[in-house]
Amino acid sequence: MKNRTALVTGASRGIGAAIARELSAQGWNLVLNYCHSRQEAEALAASLPNAAAVQADVSQAAEVERLVAEGVRLFGRIDLLVNNAGIAEQKLFTELNEEDWDRMLTVNLKSVFLTCRAVLPEMIRRQEGGIINISSIWGITGASCEVHYSAAKAGMIGLTRALAQEVGPSNIRVNCVAPGVIRTEMCEGLGEETLASLREETPVGRLGTPEDIAYAVAFLASERAGFITGQVLSPNGGLVL
Repeated sequence: MKNRTALVTGASRGIGAAIARELSAQGWNLVLNYCHSRQEAEALAASLPNAAAVQADVSQAAEVERLVAEGVRLFGRIDLLVNNAGIAEQKLFTELNEEDWDRMLTVNLKSVFLTCRAVLPEMIRRQEGGIINISSIWGITGASCEVHYSAAKAGMIGLTRALAQEVGPSNIRVNCVAPGVIRTEMCEGLGEETLASLREETPVGRLGTPEDIAYAVAFLASERAGFITGQVLSPNGGLVL
């Protein structure tokens, strides 16, 4: 594979860090975006060849433009965007306020719009590139007490499918990975009892790992997936069929 650069948002830990490690193993240069976890991001970058940690809040347009510009300055171009940054929250719908709703949609969905908008002009000019958005099974099925999260993740799926049609003629592929229940810090708040129940409900008998998602992303980023666009790949152990 020729020398290529991937920008991974929310790359400091969990799924984002696993994606970074796997893409690095496949020979990609890496721009590792983080918002608050500077120590973790810089340690990850130091452990990988041709990787740099760049701070930016991807829910803010000016910071996204700075992030992409820095990636281009460091490596010359951005060939792949992986939109992984996001937040989660469990809350009854009747207890949600506008601030909860706006924050969830801004961090989890508006950020995808901003990052795609920032990288696409140059990808279109070159007539090549790729975007992979990290959604969730709850964006497919919905989840009780996570209406705002489910709405944002469903929005990512809709954005993926529509954008794939729009930029496909420019040889740019846009796909989505919708993880099942993955054992990361984000799902620890569910509690061991809930996690055990989800494990029992999963046909393969285990929860997912960040590496399970990283392998899916690396495949979609590869030339072997050159005829795949506008699709939702959901590594979920059979929890959702």
